[in-house]
Amino acid sequence: EPVQGDGGYLTPPDGFLAGLRALCDEHGILLIFDEVQSGIGRTGRMFASEHWGVQPDIMSLAKGLGSGLPIGAVVAKRSLMQQWKRGAHGNTYGGNPVTCAAANATLDLVRGGLMDNAARVGEHFIARLRDLQRDYPCIGEVRGKGLWIGMELVENDAKKTPAAALCDAVVTRAFHNGLLLLSCGTSTVRFMPPLTVTVAEVDEAMAMLKTSLDQALAGR
Repeated sequence: EPVQGDGGYLTPPDGFLAGLRALCDEHGILLIFDEVQSGIGRTGRMFASEHWGVQPDIMSLAKGLGSGLPIGAVVAKRSLMQQWKRGAHGNTYGGNPVTCAAANATLDLVRGGLMDNAARVGEHFIARLRDLQRDYPCIGEVRGKGLWIGMELVENDAKKTPAAALCDAVVTRAFHNGLLLLSCGTSTVRFMPPLTVTVAEVDEAMAMLKTSLDQALAGR
């Protein structure tokens, strides 16, 4: 994954993916990017890897590609795809016309403004979370691209130990306050709203998040 998903929404340092590309080229290794979660406009670019200008040999896509309908795709360089024998990649339900129509419509919408919305609203979202971080030492790091954001919660100690119990409490409190969240990694709250989300909706969610943080900290 160009940006790690369930492992904690970890964004690589600049130069990492380029170095990986160079290493693969040097040793004749195919570079495969899993863009199942991060692709299709989620990070404010069509693919997360575009933030670093690195192109893989093979890419996997799914999830956001169908806007809720089940579809996946393997995308690769022509030189690789032409090596497959005819029928080697065939399956009974592949290429379903309804899901393919949904994928085409999704791409039109993403290119037609939703990708730009993800970049713009995501920048606002990250800024609001970093403002919150200044008042809450338990927020160890805010990281992400576009609407692909993680807020890592830590203990108030020198080592910044991951605060897994606090993370669980925040997610639970948020649910009761009307905000649906998921965690990932050891103690990271993930924010992955629809690409249609507005600045006003983000601000409403931030108020719920602050309340949930206060309640979780008070209940420890």
